Amino acid sequence: MTYDVHIIGGGLAGSEAAWQLARRGIRVRLSEMRGTGERSPAHQTDALAELVCSNSFRSDDDEKNAVGLLHHEMRQCGSLVMAAAARAQVPAGSALAVDRDVFSAEVEAALAALPSLDVVRERIDQLPVAGLTIVATGPLTAQALAGSIGAATGAESLAFFDAIAPIVYRETIDMDVCWMASRWDKPSKLGGEARDYINCPMDKEQYLAFHAGLMAGEKTAFKEWEANTPYFDGCMPIEVMAERGVETLRFGPMKPVGLDNPRTGRWPYAVVQLRQDNKLGTLWNMVGFQTKLKHAEQVRLFRTIPGLEQAEFARLGGLHRNTFLNSPELLDRQLRLKSAPHVRFAGQITGCEGYVESAAVGLMAGMMTARDIAGREWRAPPRTTALGALLAHITGDAEADSYQPMNVNFGLFPPLPEVKKKQRKEAYTARAKQDLGAWLGEAASA
Repeated sequence: MTYDVHIIGGGLAGSEAAWQLARRGIRVRLSEMRGTGERSPAHQTDALAELVCSNSFRSDDDEKNAVGLLHHEMRQCGSLVMAAAARAQVPAGSALAVDRDVFSAEVEAALAALPSLDVVRERIDQLPVAGLTIVATGPLTAQALAGSIGAATGAESLAFFDAIAPIVYRETIDMDVCWMASRWDKPSKLGGEARDYINCPMDKEQYLAFHAGLMAGEKTAFKEWEANTPYFDGCMPIEVMAERGVETLRFGPMKPVGLDNPRTGRWPYAVVQLRQDNKLGTLWNMVGFQTKLKHAEQVRLFRTIPGLEQAEFARLGGLHRNTFLNSPELLDRQLRLKSAPHVRFAGQITGCEGYVESAAVGLMAGMMTARDIAGREWRAPPRTTALGALLAHITGDAEADSYQPMNVNFGLFPPLPEVKKKQRKEAYTARAKQDLGAWLGEAASA
């Protein structure tokens, strides 16, 4: 068989992309390294769409939860991953959890039944120089292919160690305590006032208590394959910095120099800064706060920071081995590599986080490629939908300078400030469902 599309990687994103293409009769070669005698350090089987670190697809509530909404939208788009999950589902309350082996078997059986799809057990070491290609090799991309991707994108644009700082919803920050300013009142790069950061002030007693909490907090352990990966200064956990001395953080990410608190007219003893993380201004990143603290410890400790007592987190911190692109800089709005537009990327390598998000990006990559082959224009899902919000974040709405992997969450959606907070989640999902229905109708008729 000759092929219309070459997909590299048989995880959730690659399998979903292959399904979206081959069920439309498009000829696909799906290359998967597992089955050749090689595996990534995380995988245990040779099965396609193997679930590695959890059997949960998280909440299935499509009325009040962003990931549940994403489930709903993927089902509306004919997702293989969602169909397989339904057949493999096990009891888990309001969450969608599956029997891992049954799930992978369902995906493999569905793909094997498609006559225009060939699954080939082979290792791909180089990005193809021609032909429509989707790269969906995940966060543990093999070294040779990662090197080829790095050569095509610039090695500095491909992260091999993922330092994640917590992200806070802007509306949950107490601005009666915090204030907006840049150090030494330096003007914004984008013009306007020197107000690029939200600043949370600490006095000495608060700082010392916070430092003690960092030292005592329970941390997560590295996986075996991560243990020998050294830290570098740009991603050192804040608790490791704290171990160097009680004053270290005050001369690092928590230094107060050049920040006049307008309520006192003086510099605070220490300061926690948050930087805008998306163009909507709904999400703010805690600068320098990548951490190995367990999630419950993070919530407890970070809510002791003045101004963050009621903080709600779109993402908590972490540090682990990963491979992902600086997608807002490197990919266009259709997930194509700007320097080589015959290559699309999908799944976690684009900087989405989570099984469902990975599959969703694979679904969209498959749909985009199908439209290319048919000679029809692709119109992105509205940004008011979970699919559209996730795609927009990856391909340009996130800040490239601080880009890190992200789960879908309502902070990525255009805000609804006119809706009361208690009704806002239902308003987001209702708007999304209406807009997705109109989008699918337009796509079907185009």
